[in-house]
Parts: sequence; C-alpha cells; structure tokens
Amino acid sequence: MGISWAAASDKGRRRSSNEDHHAGRPDLGLFVVADGMGGHVAGEVASRLAVEGIEAFVAETVEMRTDDTWPLPFDPSVSRDGNRLKGAFRIANRKIADEMAASENLRGMATTASAVLISGGRAAVAHVGDSRVYLLRDNELSRLTRDHSWVEEQVRKGALTATAARHHPWRNVVTRALSGGEDADHDVTEFALGQSDRLLLCSDGLFSVVVDDRISELLRQPGALQAICDGLVDAANAAGGPDNVTALVLQIDVS
Repeated sequence: MGISWAAASDKGRRRSSNEDHHAGRPDLGLFVVADGMGGHVAGEVASRLAVEGIEAFVAETVEMRTDDTWPLPFDPSVSRDGNRLKGAFRIANRKIADEMAASENLRGMATTASAVLISGGRAAVAHVGDSRVYLLRDNELSRLTRDHSWVEEQVRKGALTATAARHHPWRNVVTRALSGGEDADHDVTEFALGQSDRLLLCSDGLFSVVVDDRISELLRQPGALQAICDGLVDAANAAGGPDNVTALVLQIDVS
C-alpha cells in the first residue's frame, strides 16, 4: 500500500501568526494536524507540543506488541493502533502540562488535534476538539470526526441548525482539548482503506468558512496533492480567512 501526501498552512487574513502545526510521517503511517489556543505564543507552543508528543509516542511503539507491558491503560475495544493513538494523545497532554508548570506565561494554553495512523490497509483516526478528518471515497465526502464544540453539541440536540451553527458567536468554543489538565476524552474510529481513498485533516479555519460541498469539489480535483492543499487554503482565505488554516491531504494506493 502506498501513501502520497501534501499539506498547506497559512495564518489567514486576520491573524498575525499561525498557531497551527502539522506533521506527515509516511514511514510511520502517521499524519497529524493541531490548532493551538491561548494567544499567539502559547497557542503555537501547545500545538507544537501536541504534534511532537503524538509523533514521539507512535514512533516509540512501532515494535511494541499487545502482549508487552503497555505503558498506558489499554482499551480492548480498539486495535493496537487505536491504542497507540490513545496513548499518544495522553502523552501529548502531559507534555503540555509539563511546559505550563515550567512557565507561567504558558498557563491556559491548549490545542485541538486530529491524527490518522495507517497500517495493514486500515486507518485509525483519533481527535479531540474541532480539528476534522474527512474521507473522500468514490467522489463522496464523509466526515469521520464529530466536533467537540458547543455549537456541534447544540446541533446534535436539535437546538441549532447546521447553518445557524456556522454563524453563531460561540462557534469557536471547544468543549474538549489537550490542555494539560485531566486527559480529555478523545474519540477513536477505525476503518478499512479503499483504493484511491483521499483523507483530509484540517483545522477549523477551513470548514468554518468553506462549506463541505466546496471542500468535496476541491478534493476531487485531479493532479498534484499539493495543488489541492493550496486550493483549500486559498478557498478559506478567499472567504475572508478569519483564522489560521491547515489542510493535509492523503492519497491511498492499495496494491
């Protein structure tokens, strides 16, 4: 199985700095996007620490078997890779806690994160907050994550429509994040990959201003993945670019 990938990230039209971080490690099958919160310095630190922590734990557990002594609680309801992501998010949260304890200037920082871990023709997806993962399969776009945000919870309860949620003044309020406190509940899903699947990991700077139909249209474009990522970022900026925006796209080749 082959994996091609590309990414683009931009501070947007209204922000002075970029608090998003991302990583692509095809050698590990790992791809991550994080969106920091807490001011331009602290938010950038939180998202960087999250990406570094997730990447380090996944790298350290490549050879670890399920019958080894697992360094964190093991969840039998998900696969080994699912547990690797769960552990990685916990380690990332601890890195953030350690950094805040060492510097008062970083108190209150936090970050969202979404991650995909691919091996053996399957993908494990973990996320906390409102960074999303989408799947494009047979030209149909589906969302693999549910935002941990106030407006999303209201939509699920039927108290807000999806359209109203897009314009609500509390649309940026997340209900879960990696914040250095107690480990936030993070969702893990797993599925079998198909030939020519495309996955998109993105921060809310994209989908908050670009509707899913337009995201799907851009993801379906032929050609280089880098051009697709650039097009997604350009679309967010053309819609006002109110926030940092990151788009990371994977292409699966199942041989």
